[in-house]
Amino acid sequence: EGKTYKTSEHYFQAMKFVGSDADVLEVMRADGPMKAAQMGRSRKRPLRRDWEVVKEEVMIKAIEAKFSQHADCRETLLASRGLFLVEHTANDTYWADGGDDS
Repeated sequence: EGKTYKTSEHYFQAMKFVGSDADVLEVMRADGPMKAAQMGRSRKRPLRRDWEVVKEEVMIKAIEAKFSQHADCRETLLASRGLFLVEHTANDTYWADGGDDS
């Protein structure tokens, strides 16, 4: 997309605000992935109208970029072949297990 993002989290969260260059830039410049996530979850900025339609495609792009650009991450992922991987957090029931180990 012609831009460089500090982390895949920065990319994913910034994509929520496509159409507002100022908001995208602010998230891109966040001081770490946690800050980018907080900014992306805040509703002080309006989400792009098609977010619910495009969010999975955006996540796929983020993951593909991460594992194609970082050999160490790619090798760790490949070494997990056959395992069921899930993010464990009570903060997310869409991308994670919602904290209930499901």
